[in-house]
Amino acid sequence: MPHQVWHHPHGEGLDASQVPTRRSEGRLISWAGTYLTAENYGNKITAVAKGLGRRQTWELKVCNEQDEDCQAVVRLQSIYGHILLPEGDGSVYCGCPRNAQHGYFLLRFHRHGKWTLQCMITGRYLESDGEDVFCTSRVLSAYHMWAPRPALHVHVMLYSPITCCYVRASPEQGCVWVDTPVPYLEECGFLLHFHEGLYHLESSSHHFLSQSDRLVNRPSPQTAFHLQLRPGGQIALGDGEGCLLYPQGSHALLALGSSPMGGEEWFVLQHCTAWIAIKAKNRKFITIVSDLEVCASSERMTPMSFFQYKSNPNTNAIQLRSVTGQYLAQRSHRAVVGDGQKQEASAIFCVNWDCGKIALQAANGRYVGVTSDGFLIASSLHPGPCEEFRIRLVNRPFLALRGRYGYVGTSSEHDQMQCNMDQPDCIQLLPCRQSIYHFQAQGGTFWSLTACGTFRPWGKFALNFCLELRGTNLLAVLAPNGYYIRADSSGVLLADSEAITSECLWEF
Repeated sequence: MPHQVWHHPHGEGLDASQVPTRRSEGRLISWAGTYLTAENYGNKITAVAKGLGRRQTWELKVCNEQDEDCQAVVRLQSIYGHILLPEGDGSVYCGCPRNAQHGYFLLRFHRHGKWTLQCMITGRYLESDGEDVFCTSRVLSAYHMWAPRPALHVHVMLYSPITCCYVRASPEQGCVWVDTPVPYLEECGFLLHFHEGLYHLESSSHHFLSQSDRLVNRPSPQTAFHLQLRPGGQIALGDGEGCLLYPQGSHALLALGSSPMGGEEWFVLQHCTAWIAIKAKNRKFITIVSDLEVCASSERMTPMSFFQYKSNPNTNAIQLRSVTGQYLAQRSHRAVVGDGQKQEASAIFCVNWDCGKIALQAANGRYVGVTSDGFLIASSLHPGPCEEFRIRLVNRPFLALRGRYGYVGTSSEHDQMQCNMDQPDCIQLLPCRQSIYHFQAQGGTFWSLTACGTFRPWGKFALNFCLELRGTNLLAVLAPNGYYIRADSSGVLLADSEAITSECLWEF
């Protein structure tokens, strides 16, 4: 990003139109524990909400960074597309900036990960009294501190740009390492829990990273970390006393230390990607052999049968990326090969879902099938039994579902599964058949379905749920009653939709 001097606090010479921006989403928590909120009436801003919703999500537009000064120049944009604007009388609202300088704040990073936002024009700090939001004081105090919270789905991966590796938990060794170049292992997925201003990192095996650098069975004060968040999704985790987590030693053990070098304490927070295996009609997995040929020949899953599922939720076009970084592609003579590149049209397939089964239409307009000797070829004009495939999630032992109104989970106030929770319940996935799973609740019981289409988490018998991938990290769930599960505005999780609507799509 080009360096440009920004004059503070009055902003003379500020020309926002010539400055490139970088964007990320997050939430801001006031000193009172309430969230900065863009209300859906008028352009009012409040800080009353204690739960999470779309109105608590802000897009941070970074216009200039000065890392050496621990600060950046930013604008905050609401979910409705309006900019957070301070006025000369100290009031704050959302709207359209009157000029190129209006709505810019100097963002400073403070101890324990807190932020302050100082108006570039007036020099006043953004603050809240726990209800209203205003910008009146030029004297910094604790009331001006805001705690950022990532808006990303809680099932995450942590990538180290210094080592070019992902973080991986090893329950057998009881440690966490930074040593995986390609994150196809389920051990690379973590749940980032937020509780009372601190964060707990839970592994896919449901162990927690502790400050003693070991994995433990339960969350405690020893598993609580302060999170420092930088615009663009970079985070650092520490104990609040000056020690930070970073890879140490020849084996890159993730451990607390006080002397990280060259920014190795910073990790890029990413959504946990979905890796799948594909089984053909002959009951064998599609596998890349000899770095090029693709065939349905393996009875067991290996890394060369794993594919990252990349899709656009607005279309049925997908790409399948192998652990080597190359893509499945349909080339000459209609054969499907494993050395495709992301940019080439032959590496794009159209996927059609049918109750857990998929058909893949190649770039030549024909459907992919399996020959008698197991090779993949796109030759059929219409999908038949030989063009039928089923998929299996290979790096997701559980689901954490987030829909339009929040996460899916249980509440002490309701006996039915809810879809508007601040934190998700983990749904353990028990594979039954390809694309068919049993949903197990946290206590070891199963999801049960009522006659009204609602769910309870204490069933005695396992039911069949069909997962259909509808985006890179989106899925639809076909319930045992033949209807799709959807999020209702009342907060109740329902299985009553005949078609897949926006309320039936779940981040996972």
